[in-house]
Amino acid sequence: MAIIAAAVVASFLPATGVGAQVLSWATKVAIFCLFFLYGARLHREEAVRGLKHWRLHLTILAFTFVVFPLIGLAIGQLPGWALAPALIPGMVYVTLCPSTVQSSINFTSIARGNVAGAIVSASASNLLGVFLTPLLAIALMNTTGNADVGLGSILDLVVQILLPFILGQLSRRWTADFVARHKKLKLFDQASIVMVVYAAFSQGIREGIWSMVGWVDIVALVVLCLVLLAFMLWLTWFTARRLGFNRADVIAIQMCGTKKSLATGLPMATVLFAGQPIGLIMLPLMVFHQAQLMACSWLAARYARDPEPDAVATA
Repeated sequence: MAIIAAAVVASFLPATGVGAQVLSWATKVAIFCLFFLYGARLHREEAVRGLKHWRLHLTILAFTFVVFPLIGLAIGQLPGWALAPALIPGMVYVTLCPSTVQSSINFTSIARGNVAGAIVSASASNLLGVFLTPLLAIALMNTTGNADVGLGSILDLVVQILLPFILGQLSRRWTADFVARHKKLKLFDQASIVMVVYAAFSQGIREGIWSMVGWVDIVALVVLCLVLLAFMLWLTWFTARRLGFNRADVIAIQMCGTKKSLATGLPMATVLFAGQPIGLIMLPLMVFHQAQLMACSWLAARYARDPEPDAVATA
């Protein structure tokens, strides 16, 4: 709700003048701190130890960083009558983001899936996403003409995202316990993301983003996000069953393999697409994120109520 409120407030009361400059620098500092905390939180050793179940993790990562980007390539070729050209780069970017961590694990737990597998896969996805998402954006979005990720963006990415993330990983000996004990640091994460959204939409308003799209375009975007989500929910379940995974693993694959991280994706987009209509690039990820939370919440509750066919068959 705070993210939506930030977008609405920015649409009517955008930051301008000196306020916009201060907000721009504050956002850069917040993103640096955000990725430092991500690095400090991620258990590198746990992810490596958990790779024994490599088929599960490889399947989830393949959906996140292979299947989704291939769909993104197809979305990049959509004609203007199907989706407004201004929204296509953001829709392609959705397919390149890593999976979520918290919601993937929570929904897997509620649905009685393989929680340990979800923890390792979601963590590995975010760990790899810091490196793979920018590379995929450069490879796919530059070559298709959907966006321009230049040398300046790459340097900003190194300074604002890769450097603090690596520093966070290297500092875990001293910072991991502190971060784990102080749960309220999550409030900083959330406030940073809200600030990123407000700054992005403020910039968008100054550039006249709402003159580029109308309500029909927004409806088309919502429909496309719902279709993409429904297809991936079906594909992950169908493929995992075909590959012979048990029910708990299938749930983990579906819950982790269909998610796209708002917490990682929005700050990364701010750095990658600096100087471009960032509000419109962020909008599809915001819509997809809300849709995945609602759909997976319903699915997890339904799975929790269902009998477990694997256990029944074994008995």
